[in-house]
Amino acid sequence: MNASDMQQRNPWVDLIFLIIVMFFCVFTVSLFLGGLGYILFGNIDFFTDVSGANQAQNYYTYVVLGVSSAATFIVPAYIFQRRNKTEELFPCQDLTNWKTYALSILFLVAFAPCMSLISDWNAHMKFSESWRDIEDWMRVKEDEMALLTERIVMTTAWDRLLLNIVVMAILPAIGEELFFRGALQQIGTRIFKNEYVAIWLVALVFSAIHIQFYGFFPRLLLGVFFGYMVVWTRNIWTAVIAHFVNNGMVVILGFYYATQGKSYAELMENDSYPIIVYLGSFVFSIIIVFIFYQYVTRTKLYGKRLD
Repeated sequence: MNASDMQQRNPWVDLIFLIIVMFFCVFTVSLFLGGLGYILFGNIDFFTDVSGANQAQNYYTYVVLGVSSAATFIVPAYIFQRRNKTEELFPCQDLTNWKTYALSILFLVAFAPCMSLISDWNAHMKFSESWRDIEDWMRVKEDEMALLTERIVMTTAWDRLLLNIVVMAILPAIGEELFFRGALQQIGTRIFKNEYVAIWLVALVFSAIHIQFYGFFPRLLLGVFFGYMVVWTRNIWTAVIAHFVNNGMVVILGFYYATQGKSYAELMENDSYPIIVYLGSFVFSIIIVFIFYQYVTRTKLYGKRLD
């Protein structure tokens, strides 16, 4: 099936198909792994300390996290691609062009102070009294996810560091990019006839699905950044590598902080910089984006569209 054939398909049907496949995979894997875990270990609480005495249960927790990540994103995206029989979902144009990877990582580094400022604002966001119940629910969900993340990334064991890199960086980077910037963004482009509208809407879904509302806006901006990388380079692995670096740095910093006897709260504490640093971060980020766009335009990476 070529791109023109795919355009004739109803994108809403493809969207429903993708969602159904995702829920089916999640339900099947959750049922199987949950049942197996109950048989092997009894009731497993993923919000308990995964560094506890039962080493077998700890490793099984990583199996659950890894397989669940693959079942939620990688498998549905792969099935969707097989159904459409097209490579447009996962573009790999100029795959070996290291400059696009380097520029994407450089942007993450340059924008880090600005991202820290946005994260701090988002973390201290307050609602009006009429929204108190919603705010309390959001805070509970945020605390649950923070507790799970803390139990995983704050480790001094090398074997768990390697496992964390796999389940917290490699699998999410591949799976989420194939699902969101691959399958879902392609469907959104066909629905709205506009790649940039699709980028922002998919980024909204990408951020919301993490159920971490006090980190919503930083994750939204990351999703937008990853989306633009795919559209400009026509290479989904540019976003995968950038996503991996972003997540991997949290994993490695968590390991470093733990070995230094520091807490998860210290890890997540946003640094405060002078105003000149924020201005410099913003200006350099804009410059890098401009250079990136000029480069992919000049080298004709940007131009192969869905017609």
